[in-house]
Amino acid sequence: MSEWGHWWERLPTGVRTQIDGYVLQDHFMQAVRTAWEAGRAGGLGLAHAQFLVGDRYRHFGDRIARTPDCPVDLESLTARAAGLPGRVVAVEAVWDGDTVHDWFVILLAVTADPPGEHSLATVYRDAALRSLGDTATGPEPSATVATRAGTALATRLGVPFHFASPDTPDDDAPRWQP
Repeated sequence: MSEWGHWWERLPTGVRTQIDGYVLQDHFMQAVRTAWEAGRAGGLGLAHAQFLVGDRYRHFGDRIARTPDCPVDLESLTARAAGLPGRVVAVEAVWDGDTVHDWFVILLAVTADPPGEHSLATVYRDAALRSLGDTATGPEPSATVATRAGTALATRLGVPFHFASPDTPDDDAPRWQP
């Protein structure tokens, strides 16, 4: 039995079935919420609910219908950028993070006429490692993939590429300015 098995056994069968259903559909947050709501009266904290659900992910492994990775190939990014309202004036990579994915990088197209920023891809660590394969180097594979993809797209579009903090996750790093 895993470290979290005792918590798992304390949850009602119906709740366990629901959690497993969410896990198999790769709905991490719904699974955590379900575990936490059903177990908190018995002392299950939110962090423990996350570990418990993580244990269920390990249990099911390859049987989970994973959410598809955002494409970061040049043709896909070019097609997404071409469909945006406005003229692309820059490509930018910015850090973000959450309790599910830890740190990740979002590739953005910055537009004018109308002004705005539009998400082109979100590069999570696991997806970056799959993309890099045996060539994975450095502490931040998400930044490596985002830099490669963002630079290639910016070059194709003839606009600047900006990534203020490629070596260290920083969601307060300076943003691109025209």
